[in-house]
Amino acid sequence: MQIHVVHTGETLWMISQRYGVTVTQIVTANKLDVPNNLVPGMALVIPTAPGTHFVQPGENLWEIARRYDTTIQEIVRANQLQNPSMILAGMRLTIPVYKPVIDVNAYTINTGETGAREIQEVGQYLTYWMPFVYSVQEDGSLTTLDDTAMLQSANAERIVPVMTITNFSATAAGSGLAHTVLSSSELQEKVLNNILSVMKEKGYQGLNIDFENVYPADRNFYNQFLQRAVDKLHPEGYFVSSALAPKVSSEQQGVLYEAHDYEAHGKIVDFVVLMTYEWGYRFGPPQAISPLNQIKRVLDYAVTVIPRDKILFGFQIYARDWLVPHVQGQEAETFSQQEALRRAIQYGAPIQYDLIAQSPFFRYVDAQGRDHEVWFEDARSAQAKFTMVKDYKLRGISYWVLGYPFPQNWLLLEDNFTIRKRV
Repeated sequence: MQIHVVHTGETLWMISQRYGVTVTQIVTANKLDVPNNLVPGMALVIPTAPGTHFVQPGENLWEIARRYDTTIQEIVRANQLQNPSMILAGMRLTIPVYKPVIDVNAYTINTGETGAREIQEVGQYLTYWMPFVYSVQEDGSLTTLDDTAMLQSANAERIVPVMTITNFSATAAGSGLAHTVLSSSELQEKVLNNILSVMKEKGYQGLNIDFENVYPADRNFYNQFLQRAVDKLHPEGYFVSSALAPKVSSEQQGVLYEAHDYEAHGKIVDFVVLMTYEWGYRFGPPQAISPLNQIKRVLDYAVTVIPRDKILFGFQIYARDWLVPHVQGQEAETFSQQEALRRAIQYGAPIQYDLIAQSPFFRYVDAQGRDHEVWFEDARSAQAKFTMVKDYKLRGISYWVLGYPFPQNWLLLEDNFTIRKRV
């Protein structure tokens, strides 16, 4: 896949001629609703021949080599370049491509047939699937989940199903509940027995523990629970993973962070999911949801205490639309990347790109005269995240959450990596 950023006055026909592909191929790859409605700044994926790269304005060989996880010397050799510093926009290069092998996980929040359909749609790209969620109760019992159809889809797509448990809900932070369970050896054992029963009954192969808002004083209790889970599940042939808030140091304060002991999780569980998203919170002011500069700070810390081959990079695949100026407590609207593009086209809003956050955004005025600011993901921001996964040599990627169409992401994911299937 090649990424092309639309310039003022360009048409799909002009773009197709530049890359030697058809308009239909571009429309299909990007799932464009109205093909000839483009806005400046819109990023398109272009399905070019494997191992081919068309040089973009301002690009150099170092950037291109990094994009494809190769070296400048290999590109120079493959193209017999006499002067590597003199590559021109539009030049076609042959790229000797190596694709790292990674694990890919995705959470779902929809259940039943809807969740099953979401798994089927992208199943070829997934190693693991984690349904959200089996909730832990104060007596050590678990809530139920309509997951039969989803488990069938996962099995058909050769995806490892991973049971997910949590202590919080949309209406409760879960701090007190976590304390009740984690401070009692008896309740911990009851929770784990119930988990094991569900896993055996339904065919789950691993466990993901997503306890959030745990009191800082319960940090050791949480670590002990993780160890108890591993000690109980490993002999039965199951693996254990955890979800971690995005910390930048071991001293980071706040109820979201303090009980999440990166070093302990790195030693105890089989792998972790870093929840590197939600800077652009739905009740907060408008900003990039997954800014790469902030994610880099998290990774710089994480790799010092967690083995790289245990880290899944968290990637959110939804967009947000805030009314501006932002009023405290006002909730942004959450929707898909495709809807973000539809709104940019509807309101004729040129798309801008924040080079620090590596995220696209645009502003528009609605029919009621209200100002809006939209932050979303596109091919450029997805590629920047994939490059970071390569640079840090991580285990893979974890998506939060299926149900928001983002066709460009899956094409680029496959273009960058070989996705491991463990079943």
